[in-house]
Amino acid sequence: MNDRNGHCFPRLWKRHRRVSLSLILRLLVGASAALTVSVLLVLIGYIMIKGIPNLSAQLFAVEYTTQNVSLLPALVNTVLITFLSLLIAVPIGIFSAIYLVEYAKKGNKLVAVVRLTAETLSGIPSIVYGLFGLLFFVTKLGWGYSVLAGSFTLAIMVLPIVFQTAEESLKAVPDTYREASFGLGAGKLRTVFRIVLPSAAPGILSGIILSVGRIVGESAALIYTAGTVAEMSNGLFSSGRTLAVHMYALTSEGLYVKQAYATAVVLLVMVMGMNALSAYAAKKVSKG
Repeated sequence: MNDRNGHCFPRLWKRHRRVSLSLILRLLVGASAALTVSVLLVLIGYIMIKGIPNLSAQLFAVEYTTQNVSLLPALVNTVLITFLSLLIAVPIGIFSAIYLVEYAKKGNKLVAVVRLTAETLSGIPSIVYGLFGLLFFVTKLGWGYSVLAGSFTLAIMVLPIVFQTAEESLKAVPDTYREASFGLGAGKLRTVFRIVLPSAAPGILSGIILSVGRIVGESAALIYTAGTVAEMSNGLFSSGRTLAVHMYALTSEGLYVKQAYATAVVLLVMVMGMNALSAYAAKKVSKG
């Protein structure tokens, strides 16, 4: 049956159904985004409300005691372990991605093995990394509970994140960039490091940001490798707890729960600051 304008009712019904489905999907996407933001805001608000009133000058004393429960030694250890872990993982992850994307031949079995290895490593629980670090770095190599053992363990943990994000970022660079560079007489190495790598830098930095967040928030692996000594590390082979381990220790003892909330505030601000700094660096690199 046709209407007055000659259009078919089945066609109008299909069009109405398509519009309705599109509207439903748009509402679902919007609701999901709003729920995600709401969870984040509630989490941040809860930590701030519980932690900010408990911040005091004693928490930032140079030496830890049972009276001040200072978090400053843990903060310094966190920065040191984060720096060492990235120093180990970032070059290996980026250079591996460059080899697979730019130099490895298509159909190479090594490429499939490396990608499978990265996917497997990314799915291993952190406690397993901690046990591996305890058996290999702490016991087998004789490093003991140390910053170095914790840094190497975390470097292995975040290596898949750096590698996978770097690989996807390099793949996203258009082939026309490479062809134009070759057409101007540039070699393979110069093209990769002067054209391709700067273009992929924002995506690579995003992977580094994710790695920083996992390193700073990790506790299970560090308990078995870096230890729980509440002192500022005086060397690579000395033990020291990070902020996450410090917060876990305070909570498990049950005597310093308020100070644990204050530590959570400092940890949250630290992560947000690192993310903002990395995002700013990514914008500068992309504009350059």
